[in-house]
Amino acid sequence: MITRNHTTRQIGAALKRSRVVALIGPRQSGKTTLLRSFVGRSTNNYFDLEDPESAARLEEPKTALSSLRGLVAIDEVQLRPDLFPVLRVLADRKPLPARFLLSGSAAPALLQQSSESLAGRIEVIEIGGLEFSDLKATDIDRHWLRGSYPLSYLARTAEDSYRWRKQFIRTFLERDIPQLGVGISAAALSRFWTMLAHYHGNIWNAADPARSLGVGETTVRRYLDLLTSVLMVRQLKPWHENLGKRQVKAPKIYVRDSGLLHALLGTRTTRDLLHHPKMGASWEGYAVEELLKVMQPDDSYYWSTYQGTELDLLLFIRGKRIGIEIKRTDAPRMTPSMNNALQDLKLDRLVVAYPGESIYQLAPRCVAIPLPQLLGGGVQTLLKGK
Repeated sequence: MITRNHTTRQIGAALKRSRVVALIGPRQSGKTTLLRSFVGRSTNNYFDLEDPESAARLEEPKTALSSLRGLVAIDEVQLRPDLFPVLRVLADRKPLPARFLLSGSAAPALLQQSSESLAGRIEVIEIGGLEFSDLKATDIDRHWLRGSYPLSYLARTAEDSYRWRKQFIRTFLERDIPQLGVGISAAALSRFWTMLAHYHGNIWNAADPARSLGVGETTVRRYLDLLTSVLMVRQLKPWHENLGKRQVKAPKIYVRDSGLLHALLGTRTTRDLLHHPKMGASWEGYAVEELLKVMQPDDSYYWSTYQGTELDLLLFIRGKRIGIEIKRTDAPRMTPSMNNALQDLKLDRLVVAYPGESIYQLAPRCVAIPLPQLLGGGVQTLLKGK
C-alpha cells in the first residue's frame, strides 16, 4: 500500500478552510481510495453514486444529507448534477454540522456546475495518480515508464502495465468521453490523441494535425481543448516579456501521464523508451508534470523566442521568479540560452533538473539539482541557495 502523503495533506488542509472540497481527475486515478481514507469505516457518511444502493439513499438528497455530521463523502458526483444546489444550502448552515468531500471525473460540466452553485464555498483539487514524492527515489524510471495510475504502476510486469494502459485508453474513449455528452467519435479522437503523442513537448500548430486528419483547424482545436479539459493533455502557456524580441505565443503541448504517452507511442519497456526518438521529450514532460504537482506554483509558463532562447518552465512562487531547465544528461553545463533566460527574465533562480546524483553550482543564481532530490525536497529545495 502506497501512502499518498502529499495529496492527503493537501486535502486535509483544504477541508480545514473550505466547506466543500472536490477532487477531480480521470477514472482509476485513486480518488475513491482517498475519499474512503478520510471517512474511514462510516458507511452512513459515504455515497458512491455508481452504486445503486447509494443512489437510492439520495433519492431525497436534502433529507438524506441534512442529518449527517462530520465529513460526508460523495463519489462520482458528476452523475447527479441536481445535488449541487442542495449542497449550497447545506454548506451555508450556521453552525456548520458537516463538510463535504466530493469526487468526480474531470468533466467540464462538473466544474461549471460547481462554480455556478457553490461559488465561494468549494475548493477544487486535481488528482492525477501517484506522485513521485510518494515513492522511493530509486523508482523514478518505473514511474516515468508506467505513469501515475496506481494499477499501471503496481502491475506485476511491464507488459501487464502496458496492456492495462492500452485498455484504459480504449475505455476512456469509448465510454467515458460519450458520458460527458461529447459528440466526437472514439476513432477520430483516438487518431488525434496518438498524433498528439508524437507532438509531445512541441509548440502547438493546428495546421499539421488538421491536414493529417483531413479536418479544419477549428476542429482540431476543439479536440485539443476537450482532452485538456479532461486532464489528459496539458497546454503550457507561453510567457511574454517586453524585451524587443519576437517571442513564441502558442502553447506547448504535453500528454500529462507519461505512462499513457508511452502506450500511445507503443513503448513497452525502459529499453524501448531509452532508444525512442521521443525519449527526451518524454523525460521533459514527466519532469514538468511532477514538478507542477509538488511545487504548486501561483502560475506556470514556458518561454521561447524566435532567436532560439527558451526556458522549459517559468514558475511564480511566493513572489519569486524561478526558471527550470530540464536536461536528460549526466552533467549539465551553462549554455548561452540559460544565460539569456537569467538576464532577460530577471530570474531570482535558475534550476537545471537532471537525472544525476549531485547538486552543484553552474553560475551565480543557477544550480543543477537531481530531479529526484528536487521532487523530494519540494519548494524549499527549489528556493534555497544562491
